[in-house]
Parts: sequence; C-alpha cells; structure tokens
Amino acid sequence: MNELRERIEMKQDRRKIYYDKNRKQVFYSPGDKVWVTSHPISNKFKRKTSKFAPRRDGPYIILTQRSPTTYEIASPSDPSTSLGTYHTSALRSYSRNMEADTPLHPIRKRGRPPKLNFPFSPGTNRLPDNSNSVSLPRRRRSQRGRMYLDVNDISRMPEDLNIFKDLERLDLSNNQITVLPNNIVSNLSKLSTLILSYNKLQCIQVDSLLGLKSLRILSLQGNDISMIPDGAFRELVSITHIALGANPLYCDCNLRWLSEWIKQDYIEPGIARCAEPRSMKDKLVLTAASDGFVCTGKPEAEVLAKCDACYTFPCQNGATCKPKPLRDYECICAPGYHGAKCEYVIDACYGNPCENGGTCKVLEAGRFSCHCPAGYEGDRCETNIDDCVDNKCENNATCVDLIEEYECRCNPGYTGNYCEKKINFCSKEFNPCKNGATCIDENYSYSCACSLGFTGENCTININDCLDHLCQNGGTCIDGINTYRCQCQDGFSGAFCELENMVDLLYPQTSPCQHHDCKHGVCFMPSNAKDYICKCSQGFTGKRCEFLTSINFHDGSYVELDPLHTKPDAKVSITFATEQSYGVMLYNGESQHLAVELFRGRIRVSYDVGNYPVSTMFSYETVSDGNPHTVELMLMKKNFTMRVDNGTSRTIVNEGVKEYLEVSSPLYIGGVSEEVASSALRQWHLRNTSSFDGCIKDVRLNGKLLDFMIARKQQRVAPGCSELEENKPCKEHLCKKGKCVPLDKSSYECQCRKGWSGEHCDQAPTCQKEQYREFLEENGCRSTKMIKMANCVGSCGDQCCRPQRIKRRSVRMICHEHSHQTNTIVSSLKPNVKTGQFWRGVEWKVGYQPIPVSIMQFGMEAEGMRKKKAWVTSSISL
Repeated sequence: MNELRERIEMKQDRRKIYYDKNRKQVFYSPGDKVWVTSHPISNKFKRKTSKFAPRRDGPYIILTQRSPTTYEIASPSDPSTSLGTYHTSALRSYSRNMEADTPLHPIRKRGRPPKLNFPFSPGTNRLPDNSNSVSLPRRRRSQRGRMYLDVNDISRMPEDLNIFKDLERLDLSNNQITVLPNNIVSNLSKLSTLILSYNKLQCIQVDSLLGLKSLRILSLQGNDISMIPDGAFRELVSITHIALGANPLYCDCNLRWLSEWIKQDYIEPGIARCAEPRSMKDKLVLTAASDGFVCTGKPEAEVLAKCDACYTFPCQNGATCKPKPLRDYECICAPGYHGAKCEYVIDACYGNPCENGGTCKVLEAGRFSCHCPAGYEGDRCETNIDDCVDNKCENNATCVDLIEEYECRCNPGYTGNYCEKKINFCSKEFNPCKNGATCIDENYSYSCACSLGFTGENCTININDCLDHLCQNGGTCIDGINTYRCQCQDGFSGAFCELENMVDLLYPQTSPCQHHDCKHGVCFMPSNAKDYICKCSQGFTGKRCEFLTSINFHDGSYVELDPLHTKPDAKVSITFATEQSYGVMLYNGESQHLAVELFRGRIRVSYDVGNYPVSTMFSYETVSDGNPHTVELMLMKKNFTMRVDNGTSRTIVNEGVKEYLEVSSPLYIGGVSEEVASSALRQWHLRNTSSFDGCIKDVRLNGKLLDFMIARKQQRVAPGCSELEENKPCKEHLCKKGKCVPLDKSSYECQCRKGWSGEHCDQAPTCQKEQYREFLEENGCRSTKMIKMANCVGSCGDQCCRPQRIKRRSVRMICHEHSHQTNTIVSSLKPNVKTGQFWRGVEWKVGYQPIPVSIMQFGMEAEGMRKKKAWVTSSISL
C-alpha cells in the first residue's frame, strides 16, 4: 500500500512539474503589490475548491519566494504577519484600475492554468544569414522579447547580449560557437528559454550561466561537451528542462553532481548519455546510479584540453602558459625568448632589423649583419641600387629604375629595348592598316585611308550596309562588303524580294492554295471548305500571317522603332516571359528619357521629362520566373503609372516646370545599340545595358498592336515565342458567354457570366417577371381594388432570382366594424387628424422571387362607428 501511495505521489509531482513548465511564468520580488484570486463557491462533498465565481482581493505584498512557483504574502498594514503561501496562478500584478470584490479566501488547491506552447518559428528579430550583429527592433512592453540568431555561422557569443534585459527567449542554435564565456548573459534575468543546440560547444565555464534565475529551458543538445564544472547550474533555480543529448559526456566523479542534481530537483535531462569511461558508456545520466560516477584515472588529454587550452603545453623553452577566455592562451616567455609560443631566442636579430626582405645573421653577442637581395644595398638593405646611372636609353627616352634593372620609355615614333629604332609605320612588317587600306606615314604617327565598306582607326570595322536596306515582303538583309543582299521568304523573288512568284499556267488549277497569299505560313484547305486558311509560322498573326507580333531576344538583340508619341498621353503594354534578372525592355530618350528594364528580377522604371532629379520606381512583383507577365505603362504629362499582371497600379510624378516627355531619338525594345547603351549607362538611365533574354509579344503602343515587320531595324531577333504560345488550352476555347480558365496544359473550364450556365456557358437565363392582380387582405381588412404584383419564373444559372428594384405606393383598405381592432404594420403609425384615417407602411418586394412581408401589431379605437375606412401606405415592387 505504501508503495502504491508513493507511485501516486510521484505521478502527481511529475504532473505538477509538467503544468508548471508549460504555465506562463510571472515573477515577483519582495515588496511587490499583488491581487489574490479566490473561489468562494466550494464543493464541500468532494472537499475541493470550485473553479466557479472567481473573486479578486487585496492588494497584498510579497514577503518572499518559497519555490519557483509559490510566494508568501502579507497585508500592507501588517507586513510582519504572513497570510499564507499562494501559487502564481492565484496572483495578479497590482493595478489601480482594478478593484477588490470579496474578502480573502484561502486557496486550498493549486490551479492548473492552460498549457502554453512556445513556437520555434522564425521571428521578426532574426538576423540575416552570416551575420554576427544583433538588431532588435523596439517592442511594446506587452510583447514578449524574443531573439532568433540561429543558422548564422556565429563563432563567438555576441558580447552585447546583456543590453537586452527584457529578453525572454534566445535561440542561438545551428551556429559555430565553441565556448560559453563567464557572465555572458548575466543581465538577462527574465530569460526563460536559452537554445544553444547544434553548435560546437566544448566548454561551459563555471560562471557561464550566472544570473539566469528565470531560466526554465536550456538546450545544449548536439554539441561537443564532455565535462561540466560543479556549480555551473547553481543559479538556475527555475530550471525544469536541460537537453544534453548527443554530447560525449565523460561520466567520472567530476560529473556525479549533475546526476544527483537532476534526480533531486526532478530536472528533465532528455536523452543525455555517458560516452566515457568504458564502465559508464551508453548509460543515461538520469537513471545511472550515483556510485557509478567514479574516478579511476586521469581523463584523456583531448577531454581536459576542451576547457584548458594550456593542458597540451603549447609554450616552449620553459615559458608559462596562462589560460585566456574563449579557449585561448598566452605564453609568458622566460628571459631571452620571444614569439607567440616563445619559440624564438632574443638576440641581435630580434625584430628583424633588415629591410626589403634582407636576411639577418647574428655575428656575435650584440652584433648582426644583413644579407641583401639583388637590387638593394646598405647596412639594413634600405637602399634600392640606381640602375639608371649608366643607362643606354636613346632618342631622349626616359629611364625608369626597377629592381636590379631599368626600363626605357620611348617617345612617340621610336621603339626597341633602348628606343634606338625609328618606327616605319607603313612598312610591310608593321603596317597596322587592314582590309586593303592605304597607310599614310606622318613621321611620328600614321593614319589609314580605308577602302569602301570599312571604317575605324585601322579600318577593321565592316560598315553595316543593312542599316538602310530595301528588302521587302519580310526579306532578311545579309550584310556584305559595301553591299548587301536580300534573302527572300517563300513566294517572293527579285533583288529586293519585291516580286511574287508566277504560277505555272501550264498546269491545271486543282486547289485554291495554288494562288494563296499566306505571307508567313502555309496554305491549308479544310475538307468540305470553299476557301483556304493560313496556318501561321511562329510569331506571325493575321488572316494572311502578315503581322509579326512576337519575337525572341537574346544577347545583343534589339528592335528599333520610331520615337514614342507622348502628347496628350501615351500607353504601352508588353507581354513577356524570361528567366533572366537583368535586361532592357524599353528605352526612349536622350537627356529626357523613359527607361524600363529588369533589375534583380523586378521591373525598374526611370522617368524624366526634364525636371531634375529623375523619378524612379520598382515593381513589387518579381517577373523573372519564366512565366508570362504583362506590364502596362501610362504616361500623362509628368505622371507615370505602371501596373503588372492587372495588379495594383503604382504612380510616380516627375515634379517640375516641364510637362511632357519630348524625345526625337528612336524607341528601342528588348535592348539598345552600343552607342545608346554607352550614353544611357553614363547618364544612369539604365543600371544594366544587357539585352532582354526571352520572349516579347503583343506590344501595344497607344492601343495599337505593334507589327515588328515595320520596325526601323531588327537586330539578332527571331520570330516566335514558344514559351508564351505553347500549351495554351484557352487559345481556341468554346466558352460562349464566359471566361476560359486553364486547368492544366491541355484542359480548361468556362466561368460563366451572371445568369448563364452550361458546360460552355451557352444556356441563356430564363428568369423573367410574371405579373398578376389580386386583393391585399390583412387582419380582416382588404384593399378596395385589386393590386398589381409580380412573381419570378425560370432560372438564372447558379444565381438566385431576386427583385432588382422596389417601388412604394399607397393602398386604400377597408375594415369591418369592431370596437377594438388589431392590425399589422412595418413602419410607425401615422394618424391623419382631420379625417381620423390611419396610415401604415408595408414593404412588399416583387420582381423576381418575392420576399414575405414582416408584419407588426397595432390597436385602433372605433367607438360609435359601424364601419371605418383605413388608409394604408404599402411598398410594392413592380
């Protein structure tokens, strides 16, 4: 029986520890004022205090703390007399706006407040990755102080942690911390949770956790801790959990105190196991017998060196090793030695007096000599030998002294090691002019007279003759030397692709496709059709595939167009897809400009109508994900508005005197030419002049779809945007009265307009008004004439039929003789004094499905009257 009672008591104690651990802790100091919560309604049969009707009494003062969760209180008028010990769940901090309800009732049983969860999710105080600084924003007093510094590669405990005195939770897990220094968190008296798991901790010093009297949870799991000094946890009076698992604990007599302390105070140590010595290996610290923690010999040097860097005797030549914080040490050298480990002898060469890499050699006591490297001289190798004293430079060349040599810097027109040769610029061996250019010797320089088709200082640049080509009908210009040729599309010929190919009239016409006019596609004759259709090549649209509306850009690509017209306003819309984070999308300007580019995956806009400084804006959305996006731009005088994917519009204003963006230079899409790129980068219009890499389609300028075929110039672009045009199930959808919504790459569904239904939204609404007439009767009263009303019939898809408008009208009603009449109204009673008539307001909704009328009662006197007429105001929908 006694054994059973002990088990029950142990179970109750463990349950108490569990609830105390999960209860929100509030700490009081002697002299603090508190309210006491009591429960006057008690259950005498079960001898328990009820949870019902709690009352507040006080205020009282705290005398002393009896345990981590209980306090002894007294009356402020008699602080020497104790009124009993109370659990923290029955105490509340004193506030003047709180009043006492009833006298104090002793609390007979400790309450169990609800469990509190401590989330380990990232907080707002988390440091950026790879950071060693602490940045905690200001918080309201009512907010719990939390700091998350996990996964930051921190190698040392931040030295300024003690300034955050209100901190309650600190997470430093998954870092590189090796040592827990003394007094590092001594000011964090409110800290309840400290997480140091999965670091490289090897040493916990005796005063490392000093001052943490509120600490309940300490996580040291997954470190390299072998020994913990006795007394390291002496101030952890509130501790309930210590996680020590996955540490190579050395369980000899020096760690016996930890096992006894855990068992004595019911501390939960997790799965802390011993690693050494062999007799204790794999035993749990919680369950291992205390007499097993014995010292049978000296621990290995590797274990002792974790907290004592001097244990391996790193100092040499009889030096004294002095331990320093953070597992460091200092060697105090014996006389005559120096160095970090006292490995060097102090002699005449101490401090290396030789300069410029000279080698010091001791000659005898107090004397040394320096052996200088080549090119230096002097007692300490301090002088660079002047090699220009007897130089051989000719033709007024400049001699530059080097180390053990010199260099001759020649004047223009001369060359050679000593500038002894005059340059014959136009000689066969040296002639720099290329591509058949004529070299002109100008004594000390030269110039090149270039052949036709070339330019540049040395005539190395082939002039692009395609800048003003005359190729027609989609022909591609191919540059040559001082000429070009046109590569025609199918169906065209001629020097400039200006001629359509003639049909061979010798053969009979068997198909309309023999005379088709599909520009950039193939002719297709469907079965049982009277005419052909054109199936366009990628990038082309139109009935005859005559418009190029989508193109692919890559490195060095761009399209040059006429300047953008900005008066009275301008609208630009671009649909695009890219996986690159940088690239020019649109540029038009000189000093005034509009620049739209991708910058770090977002859309950057620079807008300047001539009012300094430039206005800049970035999109909230990231668009470099390879998916299609649409950006809409609107210019209205100084105002510029951008919207991405029909989202929220953003606007900037280029404030100043000037009103409009006025530019005469070409409009570029997808990139810019080299000359424009250099200017735009120099003026900070563009942050990166790389060409757009991806697809652009459906470009609309002032509402008109852009045909890239009419561009001034197309540079390294290819028709078509496979990323945007493939896998579009809604391209040929069958939704009649609704919107096509893709479900995946091959299917879609129709979202019907209001009232429409059916798989393809092809069933029209049949809901309509059905009018009728009848008398309105209520409580023995009836309208004098039939009232016109309406019902709804039919269907409205998945929408309800409801009235859309309501009309109010007056209805005259007649009532039978009664001494006391009870009628029904909605609005207030309004008598007519002259005629003795009564008015009532009734709301009657008709049109689609009518809503029943709600009626209220009223009384009417009718003394000495056989019949009375009542006028009623009704509201009827028509």
